[in-house]
Amino acid sequence: MTSTWKPHEKHGTLSEKDKRELPESVFAFPGKRKEPMTDAGHVRNAIARFDQVQGVTDKDRDLAFQNILAAAKHYGVEVAETNWHQLGKLPHTPNPAH
Repeated sequence: MTSTWKPHEKHGTLSEKDKRELPESVFAFPGKRKEPMTDAGHVRNAIARFDQVQGVTDKDRDLAFQNILAAAKHYGVEVAETNWHQLGKLPHTPNPAH
């Protein structure tokens, strides 16, 4: 699966209004508009919260993981996991569903 993530000029803390104005291409889960990734901190948050996102399919998770990898590469964030099934294991929040 190919990433749909693209960098955006807005960085730092995002208000709800800011999030609404962002293009879908900056979200880990673009169709659901979940986990915006506009800087390195947001990429780390998307990784840490990946297993907490609800209402998404495995296909959504496949795309989100590819988007996270693309954003991580762009912002210089190291990702130790090689697939999304590894997220939710320590040091991340345990998720017995995966």
